[in-house]
Amino acid sequence: MNNSPLQKTDWISILMYIALVAIGWINIYSTTYDDSVEGVFNLSTSYGSQLLFIGISVLLIILIYSIEAKFYERFSSITYLITLVLLLGLFPFGKTISGATSWYVIGSFGLQPSEFAKAATALALAKYLSDIQTNIAIRKHQLFAFLIILLPTILVITQPDAGSALVFMSLFFVLHREGLPSFYLAIIIAAALLFVLTLKIGTVWIVIGMILLLLLIYIFKAKHVKIPLSPLSLILIASFLFSLSSNFIYENIFSKHHRDRFSLWLNLEKDEEEMKRYKKTIGYNSHQSQETISSGGLTGKGFMEGTKTKGNFVPEQHTDYIFSTVGEEWGFLGTTAVVLLFMGLLIRLLFLAERQKSEFSRIYGYGVISILFMHFAVNIGMVIGLLPTIGIPLPFFSKGGSGMLSFTLLLFIFIRLDANRQHEW
Repeated sequence: MNNSPLQKTDWISILMYIALVAIGWINIYSTTYDDSVEGVFNLSTSYGSQLLFIGISVLLIILIYSIEAKFYERFSSITYLITLVLLLGLFPFGKTISGATSWYVIGSFGLQPSEFAKAATALALAKYLSDIQTNIAIRKHQLFAFLIILLPTILVITQPDAGSALVFMSLFFVLHREGLPSFYLAIIIAAALLFVLTLKIGTVWIVIGMILLLLLIYIFKAKHVKIPLSPLSLILIASFLFSLSSNFIYENIFSKHHRDRFSLWLNLEKDEEEMKRYKKTIGYNSHQSQETISSGGLTGKGFMEGTKTKGNFVPEQHTDYIFSTVGEEWGFLGTTAVVLLFMGLLIRLLFLAERQKSEFSRIYGYGVISILFMHFAVNIGMVIGLLPTIGIPLPFFSKGGSGMLSFTLLLFIFIRLDANRQHEW
């Protein structure tokens, strides 16, 4: 019994998981309660079906613990390949829901493979980076690590599902933690900022700014200040070309509803009537979500007492906008408690990752942290209007069977690996 993984399990993480799942289900119940339906176990209701998937998640946790910890490393490449095949299979066999071909649907059952692909990609990346022959400082190894992340990203973004694609890209933080030069992360951040700035102020002003920067560099160079002119010039030229291509990418690669959401977020439309139309249509969910949260005040209106929630002012509130229910019914204090609970879980996972003896376990732990943090930060940023709506669920809160099972799988594989840390292979 001394070698039982249960004795070495981090129960603090599990208690925070239970708290998040319980609070999430309570808010789904409050959001979708139907007094004409009896019983919380009625599968025709959102809270009933979510309760079913919570029960299945418990069985999944038992299964995860019944498997040897070594299994997750040994079969990580196979699970990764299986998820790639499932993502590819969506194109001929998937069902389009809300504009994205992201689901396999058999009868009343639906499966979203991109959710499970996140855990599989984190495992595959951990397997590759922990290999004794892998050196992230070598260009060839860097490219292969990029490929592990980019393959599912490309398959998901072409569905199109920009939200899930963004979550896969969060795994670049894992590469940075494992020694990838900061140059790469700087390029990703700079490219994102340049893309947004190009849309907001236009390519002409970007070009003018770059020319002025080049002139300043030349002046400093002329005064014998040691600034490498050639590399900086190449970077600025590359930035100029990227800026020129940004509008093409925006108009031809982004789908119409994504362009509309960016236009609303960045206030790109100069016509006031068009912006009003956007706010009433594309921005309706976000606007109503913000109004719903602010109406809760300091302490909220109370459980099942949210007037905007009961009036269905926020469409699909039980999925991506579930945090607005917390704001209305539990107020600022409730939303703060939920945010602190999420942050507590992330900080605890960070502590667990750092204490791992196995490189594989540590790297996978950082993958779990990156994925959960991206979901948490982007979803709440989206709900309160800081970020555009891109369809990212709040872990353990948003209604959805695939999400509930995949987040449980992602988290508990790491908790299982941590429980085995005293017997690392």
